[in-house]
Amino acid sequence: MAILAFCWIYVRKYQSQRESEVVSTITAIFSLAIALITSALLPVDIFLVSYMKNQNGTFKDWANGNVSRQIEDTVLYGYYTLYSVILFCVFFWIPFVYFYYEEKDDDDTGKCTQIKTALKYTLGFAVICALLLLVGAFVPLNVPSNKNSTEWEKVKFLFEELGSSHGLAALSFSISSLTLIGMLAAITYTAYGMSALPLNLIKGTRSATYERLENTEDIEEVEQHIQTIKSKSKDGRPLSARDKRALKQFEERLRTLRKRKRHLEFIENSWWTKFCGALRPLKIIWGIFFILVALLFVISLFLSNLDKALHSAGIDSGFIIFGANLSNPLNMLLPLLQTVFPLDYILITIIIMYFIFTSMAGIRNIGIWFFWIRLYKIRRGRTRPQALLFLCMILLLIVLHTSYMIYSLAPQYVMYGSQNYLIESNTTSDDHKGNSTLSVPKRCDANAPEDQCTVTRTYLFLHKFWFFSAAYYFGNWAFLGVFLIGLIISCCKGKKSVIEGVDEDSDISDDEPSVYSV
Repeated sequence: MAILAFCWIYVRKYQSQRESEVVSTITAIFSLAIALITSALLPVDIFLVSYMKNQNGTFKDWANGNVSRQIEDTVLYGYYTLYSVILFCVFFWIPFVYFYYEEKDDDDTGKCTQIKTALKYTLGFAVICALLLLVGAFVPLNVPSNKNSTEWEKVKFLFEELGSSHGLAALSFSISSLTLIGMLAAITYTAYGMSALPLNLIKGTRSATYERLENTEDIEEVEQHIQTIKSKSKDGRPLSARDKRALKQFEERLRTLRKRKRHLEFIENSWWTKFCGALRPLKIIWGIFFILVALLFVISLFLSNLDKALHSAGIDSGFIIFGANLSNPLNMLLPLLQTVFPLDYILITIIIMYFIFTSMAGIRNIGIWFFWIRLYKIRRGRTRPQALLFLCMILLLIVLHTSYMIYSLAPQYVMYGSQNYLIESNTTSDDHKGNSTLSVPKRCDANAPEDQCTVTRTYLFLHKFWFFSAAYYFGNWAFLGVFLIGLIISCCKGKKSVIEGVDEDSDISDDEPSVYSV
């Protein structure tokens, strides 16, 4: 309920009051909720595999083979369900609703025509989804043992492999393909949002009073220019074409400035401005906290990627490493927090939520683009239904990439959580003058026996295909580069206007000023 309440508030906060539609609103809220619920699967998955074992490396009494298998299957079915819902949203529901409202903009079309056109375009997305599932289902992860097998035996082997994996490979390939798109979205939006959100909180916005005084001076200056041009025609002479163009531009500029004046006066006298002013110290504290989390994240990601570059088996293995040869702050912090339940899960949840909220901030600051063409802007109370659908789809894709980002930071923790297993150690006893064998606990790693350590279901989805892992590795370097560029841009930019966007947005009502963040 809390997640749905947050999603409803967030969507209602940004959607246009004049263009809001029930179906698009429900779709946006549902998609955003699915994104947040899916992001919560990772800490739950890690907790469950860790909870089955004691700290001394033994399984708990209730965690026998059947029970542990049931828990693993339950988590796996949870992934199946949520990932299938994500596929449905990305390839069917969101495209259908989007194209339906695109056709609705044309007043000449009826309901049946809108539905037919929307279904026609959605069919293209459905074909792409089917192709991804088919490719994932029949890409051989294992090679037939008999090299002299016939073509029929090879096809039979593919179907047997598909049946034994219960469709995991097909779903994993489809989700990994979407995760690759989510990686591009994270590089574009999340990396910039991680620098823009904290610095915007620290710097704040310009004073409404100061902006109003500046705006008044601009109005007086423009009015003088208009009077100067109009004075040329007092004796009856017509204005030149150049003067007419200049007069039209100044009159348009004057209308915009007067519109800004009305909004600034509304903001200056609103109780929300006074309330936000009282919260200013708290915003600075949050900004400092967010920039520290961003630095922790970026330094850990850099050291983790450097570790892969130096110690992994290379691109053919997807740059996968087991364990950590170069320690990073997050990888060192998580084992320390594991000693006090549930601090490690709280930290992982904070990082995931931070990743999502900085993505939202990045989308809000940059807007939605198709290469160099800006499609939509995300503005409080003025966002079109299509833009909200795009925003939710982008967040769904970014959430898919979040799990791999966390794995890049702490691979051993994401694979095994806090599990230990028992190893035999030879000890020398003074009383009995001889060697004795003692079982001592050791942290689970890639060298642990399969029956002693349970791998998280998240890891199975992440590393079915090596070429996706290699793409994610290079994507992490691009993410770091965009973060540094965004940090420099955010530091150089001045404070935001308290009514940023009024100059550009022609759809703002002059009679109903919006309440802007200050």
